[in-house]
Amino acid sequence: MEQQSLHIDRTIIDAILCGRLRPGMRLGEQELGTLFNVSRTVVRQSLTRLEARGLVQVTARRGWFIVEPSVEEATSAFQARRAIESGILNTIDNVGPAPIARLREHIARQREAIVSGDVASRSHLLADFHVCLAEVLGFYPLLDILNDLTARSLLFEALYQSTPDAACSCDDHERIVDLLEAEDYRGAARVMITHISDIETHLTARIKHAPQLDLQEALQIRPLKT
Repeated sequence: MEQQSLHIDRTIIDAILCGRLRPGMRLGEQELGTLFNVSRTVVRQSLTRLEARGLVQVTARRGWFIVEPSVEEATSAFQARRAIESGILNTIDNVGPAPIARLREHIARQREAIVSGDVASRSHLLADFHVCLAEVLGFYPLLDILNDLTARSLLFEALYQSTPDAACSCDDHERIVDLLEAEDYRGAARVMITHISDIETHLTARIKHAPQLDLQEALQIRPLKT
């Protein structure tokens, strides 16, 4: 039973990360039980775990559904990120070779995930770059704050960021590192502000216009043979 519910976890998470399950999409217990050929008890075990991870919600009227982040929540997170991350870059006056090397290695992993089509890894790495940047520059008191803010935007990016968008984000990251290496810290701050604003604009537009798939199509499960 445990293995069955864990399989449901993995399938739903994969569908979320690949953008097939959209915010607000209903996850019917009976339909999931039929699709996975398990009892509703097994389905509830999986959904309860996913609720604890902040990926699904349950209400008395609607039942289970994918968490539906609001545009207002996204806007608030992006505003905070612009202020904090540009502030970091406007404050520094020296970056040594070791931080630059670590950031370039991080960017190489981003590109590898983008080329391989690993949506989950690319979303995580693109968000983690911003935390890594603060860390290598020594802004340790801000790491928890940035971790929280990037986690909030990770769901948006996993759901709505296309491969071209991801590649553009990676290019922006590389340009920021290039400017840091050239000791143009104010220029890096300006690129960071534009970078975060561009992500916000593209993602919030997709939230408003994202198409909905039916549950079976989103989970990519073949109909059971009778």
